Amino acid sequence: MIRWWLILPGLIAATALLHLVLIQPNHPGAMTWQALLLFPLELPVILFALLALPGRARLFRVVLVVILTTVAMLKVADYASFTAYGRSFNPATDLGLIDASWQLGSGAIGVPLAVLAVIVAFLTILLTAALLWWATGRWARLQPPAPLAPLWRRGFAGLTVLSAAVMVGQIGESKGKWQMPVDPPGAAFTARLAYDRAVLTRDTLQELVAFTRAAQSDPFDGVTPLLDHIGGRDVLMIFVESYGRASFDNDLYAPTHVATLQAAESALAEDPDIAMRSGWLTAPMIGGQSWLAHSSIASGLWISNQTRYRTLLASPRKTLFDLAREAGYHTATVVPAIVQDWPEGVRLGFETILAAADLGYEGLPFNWVTMPDQFTLSAYDRLLAQSRPDDRPLFTEIALISSHAPWVPVPEMIDWADVGNGTVFNEVAQSDDPPDVVWRDRDRVRDQYRQAIDYALQAATGYTLRQTDDMPLVIILGDHQSANFVSGSDSFDVPIHVIGPREVVARIDGWGWTPGLVPDGDVAPWTMDLFRDRFLKAFSSGAPDVLPKPPVRLTP
Repeated sequence: MIRWWLILPGLIAATALLHLVLIQPNHPGAMTWQALLLFPLELPVILFALLALPGRARLFRVVLVVILTTVAMLKVADYASFTAYGRSFNPATDLGLIDASWQLGSGAIGVPLAVLAVIVAFLTILLTAALLWWATGRWARLQPPAPLAPLWRRGFAGLTVLSAAVMVGQIGESKGKWQMPVDPPGAAFTARLAYDRAVLTRDTLQELVAFTRAAQSDPFDGVTPLLDHIGGRDVLMIFVESYGRASFDNDLYAPTHVATLQAAESALAEDPDIAMRSGWLTAPMIGGQSWLAHSSIASGLWISNQTRYRTLLASPRKTLFDLAREAGYHTATVVPAIVQDWPEGVRLGFETILAAADLGYEGLPFNWVTMPDQFTLSAYDRLLAQSRPDDRPLFTEIALISSHAPWVPVPEMIDWADVGNGTVFNEVAQSDDPPDVVWRDRDRVRDQYRQAIDYALQAATGYTLRQTDDMPLVIILGDHQSANFVSGSDSFDVPIHVIGPREVVARIDGWGWTPGLVPDGDVAPWTMDLFRDRFLKAFSSGAPDVLPKPPVRLTP
C-alpha cells in the first residue's frame, strides 16, 4: 500500500524542481516572476514516462538527466550570449568564445574572482545533475502493487503518448507547421529550444560548406590597377572599439559624442581642401569579438562567427590588405590588445605588425586596456608614419581599445608633445574605483562607457587634425555596438567616417553618405562584407564595372 503522507512531500519537491528546470528562461527579458506561471508541457511527458517504465527507468533517467542538464547549460549560455552579444548561443560556432570570455572576465573582475566563478559554474552543473537524478528517482520509485502493475504501465504509457502528442503539436504550431484544434494549457519551451538549437547547428554546418566555397573565389584577384585613384597617399583605417549607433540614438551618449564629432568637423572644415563623408555599416555581431568585424571589412565576406573566421584564415581569399600590398602599399597594423603570438596577422595581409610589446609603452595599464589610445596613435606616428619602413605609401589598420570594457579608468587627452613613453598616464591609470566596484552599478557603467567612447573619438579626430598638412585618406569606424544593457539598442549598426583630400573623397560621392562627421540616421547601412569590394571599386580604375552578388551571408 502506498503511504502517500510519507512520499507526497518528496514528490511535490521533485516536481517543483523539474518545473523550474523546464521553465528556466534563456533571455534576460524573460527573467520575470511571470515565468513561474508557465506550465511546461514536457513535465507530464516526463512524469508519465517515469511511471510507465519501471524496468527501464534507470536508463531513461540517465538519458533524461543528461539532456535536461545540457539544455539547462544551453539556456545559461543563451542568457549570457543575449546579454553580451544580442543573440542566442550557437553550439556549432561559439565554443571558441570560451577563451575570449575568460580573457574579458578575468580582466574585468580579476583572476581570483574569475576562477571562483568558473568553479561555482562547474559545481552548479554537478548540483543540477544530482538534483535532477534525485527528482526523477522519486517518481520512478512510485510503483503500484504487483496485481495492478500491467494496468498501471499500460495506462501511463498511453498518457505518455498522449501528452507527448500535445507537446509535439504545440511545438509544431509555434513553428507555423500546423494549427491545433484547441490551445494546449502551456508551452513546450525547453523541447522547442532543444529542437531549435539542433536545427541551428545543422543549418550552420551547411552554411559553412557554402561559405567555404565562397571563400575560394575573389572578384578582385588579379585585377589591376587597384587603388590608383588615391594618388599614392597613405590610407589609415582606425577602428574605435564598441563605437556604435547608440552614440547617436541614445540620449545618454548622443549629446557628448555628437558634440565631439561636430567640434572636429568644424575644425577640419576650416581647410577647404579637406572633405568628410559619414555613413553606417552593419556589423556581424554586438558586444565583442572585434576580430569578426575587422575580418569582414578586410575579406569582403560575412564573418559572423569563429568558425567562419577560421575558414577564412585557411582559404586563399585575399584581404583588402593583400590587395593593397599588390597595389604598391606597405601594409601594417597597430594592435595594442595583442599580447601573445598572433600568426593570423600575416595571413590577413599585414607586412608590419606592431603589437602591445612593440609600441614602447612604459606606463601602467588601464586594467584590461594595455595603453591609452592617444599613445597608440603617437606610437603609429613615431614608428611608421615618421619612420617609413620603405618608400611605399602606408596602408594601416589601427585598433583603438580605450573604449573596450571595463571602461575603468578612462584616460584624459593631453598635449601630444607630452605623450612620451606613456608614464605621463600613470596617475590617471591608478585613479577611479576598480572594475569590480564600478560594475555593481549599471548606470555608472554606462557613464564610464560614455566617457570612454568620447575619449576615443577625441584621440582619433585629434590625430587626424594633426595630419592636414599632408592629408592621408582616413577611415574612422566602429567595430561593433556595445552590449545591449549598455547601448540600450538592438541595432548592429556602427558609424563610419571618411576624411581626406577633397578630390579623393569625391570618389565616394555616389555612396550617398552624409557630408561631415555626423551621419544622417536615414542613410541606408551596408553590411560590413560589402565594404571591401565597394571601396576597391571607388578607388581603382581597373575595377570591374559590375560587382558580383554578395557571397553567402548570415544575418546578425
